[in-house]
Amino acid sequence: MLGEMTRGGSIDRLAIGLSGLCLVHCIASAVLLTMLASAGGLLLDPIVHEVGMMFALVLGVVGLGRGVLDHGFMLPAAIGSLGLGVMAGALTLEHDALTTVYSVTGVLILALGHDLNRRAVI
Repeated sequence: MLGEMTRGGSIDRLAIGLSGLCLVHCIASAVLLTMLASAGGLLLDPIVHEVGMMFALVLGVVGLGRGVLDHGFMLPAAIGSLGLGVMAGALTLEHDALTTVYSVTGVLILALGHDLNRRAVI
Protein backbone atom coordinates (compact mmCIF):
# COMPACT_ATOMS: atom_id res chain seq x y z
CA MET A 1 0.00 0.00 0.00
CA LEU A 2 2.81 2.39 0.88
CA GLY A 3 4.53 1.64 -2.46
CA GLU A 4 1.33 2.61 -4.30
CA MET A 5 1.56 6.11 -2.88
CA THR A 6 5.10 6.78 -4.12
CA ARG A 7 5.73 9.14 -6.98
CA GLY A 8 6.81 6.24 -9.19
CA GLY A 9 3.50 4.44 -8.72
CA SER A 10 1.58 7.60 -9.65
CA ILE A 11 3.61 8.06 -12.81
CA ASP A 12 3.01 4.44 -13.79
CA ARG A 13 -0.75 4.85 -13.25
CA LEU A 14 -0.68 8.01 -15.37
CA ALA A 15 1.30 6.20 -18.07
CA ILE A 16 -1.15 3.27 -18.04
CA GLY A 17 -3.98 5.78 -18.44
CA LEU A 18 -2.17 7.38 -21.38
CA SER A 19 -1.74 3.92 -22.89
CA GLY A 20 -5.48 3.41 -22.57
CA LEU A 21 -6.17 6.73 -24.29
CA CYS A 22 -3.78 5.76 -27.07
CA LEU A 23 -5.57 2.44 -27.46
CA VAL A 24 -8.94 4.19 -27.71
CA HIS A 25 -7.46 6.69 -30.20
CA CYS A 26 -6.03 3.95 -32.42
CA ILE A 27 -9.24 1.95 -32.52
CA ALA A 28 -11.44 5.05 -32.92
CA SER A 29 -9.22 6.30 -35.75
CA ALA A 30 -9.52 3.01 -37.62
CA VAL A 31 -13.30 2.89 -37.14
CA LEU A 32 -13.82 6.54 -38.03
CA LEU A 33 -11.56 6.24 -41.03
CA THR A 34 -13.70 3.49 -42.45
CA MET A 35 -16.96 5.33 -41.60
CA LEU A 36 -16.06 8.95 -42.28
CA ALA A 37 -12.96 9.59 -44.37
CA SER A 38 -12.81 13.30 -43.51
CA ALA A 39 -13.15 12.82 -39.72
CA GLY A 40 -10.67 9.94 -39.79
CA GLY A 41 -8.17 12.18 -41.57
CA LEU A 42 -8.22 14.63 -38.66
CA LEU A 43 -7.47 11.89 -36.13
CA LEU A 44 -4.76 10.44 -38.37
CA ASP A 45 -2.85 13.72 -38.56
CA PRO A 46 0.84 12.87 -37.95
CA ILE A 47 1.22 15.57 -35.29
CA VAL A 48 -1.31 13.74 -33.06
CA HIS A 49 0.84 10.62 -33.18
CA GLU A 50 4.12 12.48 -32.75
CA VAL A 51 2.89 14.41 -29.70
CA GLY A 52 1.39 11.24 -28.20
CA MET A 53 4.68 9.41 -28.75
CA MET A 54 6.55 12.26 -27.06
CA PHE A 55 4.32 11.99 -23.97
CA ALA A 56 4.69 8.20 -23.96
CA LEU A 57 8.49 8.50 -24.14
CA VAL A 58 8.69 11.07 -21.34
CA LEU A 59 6.38 9.10 -19.04
CA GLY A 60 8.14 5.87 -19.96
CA VAL A 61 11.63 7.17 -19.20
CA VAL A 62 10.57 8.86 -15.97
CA GLY A 63 8.23 6.15 -14.67
CA LEU A 64 10.16 3.07 -15.72
CA GLY A 65 13.54 4.66 -14.93
CA ARG A 66 12.41 5.69 -11.46
CA GLY A 67 11.13 2.16 -10.93
CA VAL A 68 14.55 0.68 -11.66
CA LEU A 69 16.09 3.10 -9.17
CA ASP A 70 13.40 2.40 -6.53
CA HIS A 71 13.07 -1.37 -6.70
CA GLY A 72 16.04 -2.45 -8.84
CA PHE A 73 14.09 -4.71 -11.21
CA MET A 74 14.99 -4.25 -14.88
CA LEU A 75 12.24 -6.44 -16.38
CA PRO A 76 9.46 -3.80 -16.25
CA ALA A 77 11.73 -1.24 -17.91
CA ALA A 78 12.81 -3.74 -20.56
CA ILE A 79 9.21 -4.70 -21.38
CA GLY A 80 8.13 -1.05 -21.41
CA SER A 81 11.04 -0.14 -23.68
CA LEU A 82 10.02 -2.88 -26.10
CA GLY A 83 6.52 -1.40 -26.19
CA LEU A 84 7.91 2.08 -26.86
CA GLY A 85 10.03 0.66 -29.66
CA VAL A 86 7.07 -1.05 -31.30
CA MET A 87 5.07 2.18 -31.04
CA ALA A 88 7.92 4.23 -32.52
CA GLY A 89 8.33 1.71 -35.32
CA ALA A 90 4.62 1.99 -36.13
CA LEU A 91 5.10 5.75 -36.64
CA THR A 92 7.42 5.01 -39.56
CA LEU A 93 4.81 2.98 -41.48
CA GLU A 94 2.08 4.13 -43.84
CA HIS A 95 -1.18 4.44 -41.92
CA ASP A 96 -3.31 1.35 -42.56
CA ALA A 97 -4.87 -1.51 -40.59
CA LEU A 98 -1.49 -3.16 -39.97
CA THR A 99 -0.12 0.05 -38.47
CA THR A 100 -3.05 0.07 -36.05
CA VAL A 101 -2.22 -3.51 -35.05
CA TYR A 102 1.42 -2.55 -34.41
CA SER A 103 0.42 0.56 -32.45
CA VAL A 104 -2.07 -1.31 -30.27
CA THR A 105 0.46 -4.09 -29.67
CA GLY A 106 3.10 -1.54 -28.62
CA VAL A 107 0.65 0.25 -26.32
CA LEU A 108 -0.36 -3.00 -24.63
CA ILE A 109 3.28 -4.05 -24.14
CA LEU A 110 4.12 -0.62 -22.70
CA ALA A 111 1.11 -0.74 -20.35
CA LEU A 112 2.25 -4.19 -19.19
CA GLY A 113 5.71 -2.78 -18.41
CA HIS A 114 4.18 0.07 -16.39
CA ASP A 115 1.86 -2.32 -14.56
CA LEU A 116 4.76 -4.61 -13.65
CA ASN A 117 6.72 -1.54 -12.55
CA ARG A 118 3.83 -0.34 -10.38
CA ARG A 119 3.45 -3.76 -8.76
CA ALA A 120 7.20 -4.10 -8.10
CA VAL A 121 7.46 -0.88 -6.05
CA ILE A 122 8.24 -1.85 -2.47
